[in-house]
Amino acid sequence: MKRTIYAKLLEWKDAAARSPLILKGTRQVGKSYILQAFGENEFSDCHTFNFEKDKKLSTAFEADLNPERILTELSIYSGKRIDIAKDLVIFDEIQECPSALTSLKYFCEKMPQLALCCAGSLIGVKLSSGSFPVGKVDFLKLYPLNFEEFLMVLNDEVSLELYRDSDRVDSFSEIAHQRLWNRLQEYYVTGGMPQVVSPYLTYR
Repeated sequence: MKRTIYAKLLEWKDAAARSPLILKGTRQVGKSYILQAFGENEFSDCHTFNFEKDKKLSTAFEADLNPERILTELSIYSGKRIDIAKDLVIFDEIQECPSALTSLKYFCEKMPQLALCCAGSLIGVKLSSGSFPVGKVDFLKLYPLNFEEFLMVLNDEVSLELYRDSDRVDSFSEIAHQRLWNRLQEYYVTGGMPQVVSPYLTYR
């Protein structure tokens, strides 16, 4: 599913000074999906660790917050070696493990070459009493699909071109107006939520 935030992820990947990235957003807006696609498309390998699905993952952060030791533990857990120069590591639902969030400070300072992305919902609320790595992380926020992204997902190039040329909307024909209005109604029905839009694409 095409998202405009992908370009910002590429900018983060290529930045000279790169800190661990936290992708924030409410549930079901596609945070895990876009990070997984980013990892599979842009890196040699992608290693995802979901702290909500497996509570045992948090034990890898209990002894200390040394990045090298943590990655060794995570490699043993997954059965796959992590190449810090070529791979992407994803900490999914990081709000479920406060120690993992705190560890980002040390990943930033001691292992800046590692591409580390995190996804979380309501991070500020759930971890208000924890230690936050202020100044040691980059942030992006993902929202439900906007109308432009919805048209991209539909592969409706005609409507997309009309929408992007909306500065001359006064000169649109009735047919052009109707086409965009029909698409806008579809967008309102789905609410721009990826888990609704995806099956809608199949059955529309």
